[in-house]
Amino acid sequence: MAELEELIRPALAILAAIAVALLLTVILRAVSNRLFRKIVDFRRRSAQAKYPVFGVFLFVGVRMALNYTVPKQPWFAPADFVLMLGLIAALIWLALATLGITERLVLRHFSTRIKDNRRMRRLTTQITLGRRIVAALLITLAVAGVLLTIPEVRALGTGLLASAGLISIVAGLAVQSSLSNVFAGVQLAFTDAIRIDDVVVVEGLWGRIEEITMTYVVVRVWDERMLILPSTYFTTTPFENWTRNSPKIMGSVELDLDWQSPVPELRAHLDSVLAGTPLWDGRTGKLEVTDAVNGMVRIRIVVSAKDSGELWTLRCLVRESMLTHVQQGEGAIPRQRWEMTNPAK
Repeated sequence: MAELEELIRPALAILAAIAVALLLTVILRAVSNRLFRKIVDFRRRSAQAKYPVFGVFLFVGVRMALNYTVPKQPWFAPADFVLMLGLIAALIWLALATLGITERLVLRHFSTRIKDNRRMRRLTTQITLGRRIVAALLITLAVAGVLLTIPEVRALGTGLLASAGLISIVAGLAVQSSLSNVFAGVQLAFTDAIRIDDVVVVEGLWGRIEEITMTYVVVRVWDERMLILPSTYFTTTPFENWTRNSPKIMGSVELDLDWQSPVPELRAHLDSVLAGTPLWDGRTGKLEVTDAVNGMVRIRIVVSAKDSGELWTLRCLVRESMLTHVQQGEGAIPRQRWEMTNPAK
């Protein structure tokens, strides 16, 4: 009978702890939704935090229940140790969830207030990378906390400190490249060299910055491939950033035509093409003769658009339209000429 009572008491205490943890989670969620009701989308964004909150309450409650009912049982110490590990994991889970919720809410808040796309992309990059840095630090502290709860590991502290100099040298050599990438990632985010959604040309490929982490950068290439580059690439290798200061951009179209090409007529046709398309932003649209050698003249057309995507389409449109006009006109299609002379008598 005594043995049965020893089993019933902790079981009831654990069930009570589960019920209390569930009740506290529901109350805390209702209170937080009430307090932050003016924050748009807070209820949906914060939903993911209810599970780690329940976990924290649960592990605290079960530890208290077992400590109150069976503190002298031989299995209490290992059970309490496991519960401590679970509590640390739940706390880290809650901290990471809170960071994620805060990141999304802050970005949503500023997205409605900041109209400048460049500033918004810079803010997104910095907040995202900052959240990842804090998350990495929290996980590191959690692992250290777990290790310090093990008596054997704590006992080795003196020996580890004694050999810390040698270990630091070996570790520094082993993770030198990794740490370089980490520092390069932080430098990229906070020096504003690249931002999420920037248009860049790397390794001869045109693409957009898809993701910036502490160690690598993901570039979505124009054909939907993902180019993954180490962060140090962008601090040691020259690359093109087409949206560094503004998404507005200019581009050129070149044609090799005959010497008899009617340049004023071609210039008038270009003006009509640009006036009839919404792709042109009205800043630059000119046609110039840049070369005249080897029996041909080179026509260079410079146009502008509000971003790189529309510029590409505009250049293709101008090239196709000018080609059609040249084919339908007279005198502009390149031709070879030979002069016949009387042979020497």
